[in-house]
Amino acid sequence: MASAKRDYYEVLGVPRNADEPTLKKAFRSLARELHPDVSDDPNAEERFREVAEAYEVLSKPESRELYDRYGHEGLRTGGFRPTDFGGLSDLLSAFFGDDLLAGMAGTRRARRGGDVVAEVEIELVEASRGATRDVPLAVAAACETCRGSGAAPGSQPETCPQCGGAGRLQQVSSTVFGQFVRAQVCPRCHGGGKIVTELCESCGGAGQVAERRSLEVKIPAGIHDGQRIRISGEGHAGPAGTRAGDAYVVVRVRPDPRFVRDGNDVISTVDLTMTQAALGALLAAPTLDGDVELEFKPGTQPGEIRVLRGKGMPVLQGFGRGDQRVLVNVVMPRRLTDAQRKALEEFERTADAETYGGGDGFFGKLRAAFR
Repeated sequence: MASAKRDYYEVLGVPRNADEPTLKKAFRSLARELHPDVSDDPNAEERFREVAEAYEVLSKPESRELYDRYGHEGLRTGGFRPTDFGGLSDLLSAFFGDDLLAGMAGTRRARRGGDVVAEVEIELVEASRGATRDVPLAVAAACETCRGSGAAPGSQPETCPQCGGAGRLQQVSSTVFGQFVRAQVCPRCHGGGKIVTELCESCGGAGQVAERRSLEVKIPAGIHDGQRIRISGEGHAGPAGTRAGDAYVVVRVRPDPRFVRDGNDVISTVDLTMTQAALGALLAAPTLDGDVELEFKPGTQPGEIRVLRGKGMPVLQGFGRGDQRVLVNVVMPRRLTDAQRKALEEFERTADAETYGGGDGFFGKLRAAFR
């Protein structure tokens, strides 16, 4: 794909206020236009990847809001990575299923099994270290008795007499503009080119049986919420002689009340009492690697930022880690005894401008926290 990315709304040809049905309609229309059996464009696959990436971003409220506010740079900072698909057939199958374009001219039988999608949840701390999960899947597996052919042992599928084994039927019509060829999937063999006369008793001629399996999935450190992991060949079994589909595992990262993730950085807060902020204190602050002790000097101000280098999230499929920014919150007393009130009143009478000194305003510190 070109280094300078086009605007996603321009790629899909929709206005910036387009709703979900409009996005989906535009995406499906472009997918049909760019299908290799229809399009003569040598860059059809590259263009479709661009269209798929645009739809992937704009169809999700979180990534769309990030893109609308900050553009492509905001997506990179927020950790968005386009889904890792194989060829164009994988892209079409992942978004639509193998049969969506089956009625289009020139489209042949299914070349692979269908994909399956599963979801797994992990904690933010696990996302920072990487994790392994056993993910249950319900898939259509090849029948062991007939090895996926659907035919009873000792028999063989026969060539479909209606299409002659081609899997599709063609009709040629002549007009004043020339000859037109219309192709459709053979209704008798459903595109397989073979028909089974003696059905396998184990699968009833389907060639597949339902199976539940557990798939061990390794989740890489630094993964973001909503990203997908592709495991090739672990989806539904394909028709006899074709490869199985793929499994896509969507990773959900549970929110951690202690942290806010900002790309590869994390932001947390630490509470100091009024006297701790004035006199200084040594407090424990949570990090993704466990608590660390932080020393706060006398006169610590609310909104101050402490940066802990390398304490953020690992860079996904890269090197290094982000930082953790600790925002200081000063807790004020809500209930005072008479003695405490008198002590504070006496302090206020003796305090002057020199007591409080200067420094950045609160909003200046807050902006620095998110810089």
